[in-house]
Amino acid sequence: MEKEKLHRFFAGTTSIQEGMDIRAWMEASEENKRIFYKERKLFDALMVHDDQTTNNCISTKRIPKIIRQWLKIASVIILTLTINYLYQKYKSENEVIAMNTVSVPAGQRTNITLPDGTNVWLNARTTLQYPVTFSQKQRTVFLKGEAYFDVTKKKKTPFIVRTDKYDIEVLGTQFDVDAYPDQTAFETTLMKGSVKVTSQHFPEQTITLKPHHKAYVKDGQLAVTKVNDFTPYRWKEGLICFKDEPFQTIMEDFEKYYGIRIIINNKKVLKYSYNGKFRQADGIDYALRVLQRDIHFKYEKANDEEIIYIN
Repeated sequence: MEKEKLHRFFAGTTSIQEGMDIRAWMEASEENKRIFYKERKLFDALMVHDDQTTNNCISTKRIPKIIRQWLKIASVIILTLTINYLYQKYKSENEVIAMNTVSVPAGQRTNITLPDGTNVWLNARTTLQYPVTFSQKQRTVFLKGEAYFDVTKKKKTPFIVRTDKYDIEVLGTQFDVDAYPDQTAFETTLMKGSVKVTSQHFPEQTITLKPHHKAYVKDGQLAVTKVNDFTPYRWKEGLICFKDEPFQTIMEDFEKYYGIRIIINNKKVLKYSYNGKFRQADGIDYALRVLQRDIHFKYEKANDEEIIYIN
């Protein structure tokens, strides 16, 4: 870095861009910092020497010069502060954010705490991405699957959950998001607080939920319904719960939780509904055997065990 440019920077006569370049150069290495501060001391010494060569007596004619000197110093300070602000803004806008990724295997669940203290339960076959440190403007996480959030309240820093099609924005609340990318269904259920659900492709589709209500997709549009039964959300306790659920819906949930495909060849079973609960950890075979006690059917697995046939 040329000394002449550094001295112009200290004198406050560089452009904004030149000042940002100098700051970037200074922070590039410890050696550059040493040179920067060395030249700063030299510049300050020259200014003091210049002052000492003048008459030590403060006359009425010298007062304007002192004022000019202070204005000069003030302009340097203001310019430096401006350059610092712009440089830090530039760094924050172009900085690569380090992300954490948590993925839950089929048949499992896990509980994590985010950097802001938010507690999150992740269901089976779910992936959550979140920054190592949240920004001061907003707290954004990326979800594929199902998660239950207990968000730490921060009025000036909204918490945003981004799925593949919808965004959920909150300040502090408890809610469940079901958004598996390989399924068409999407649901956000609010237990406490307030959330806003917005379509990414159609921003005019926005719904603000009240507690004990859920948003879901019907005919391509966001819709709202009241929730009276919260047992399906006991999955964070490791339970798969059903209340008067059709056999077809139960099989779809098994597909979601265990990462398998279920083909129903026996259409007679579709007329049945079921009440009960299973532990995820007990596995798909145990759950199907329990269902066989009340519903007559047989099942077999394909060789790779990724497909189950209901006969």
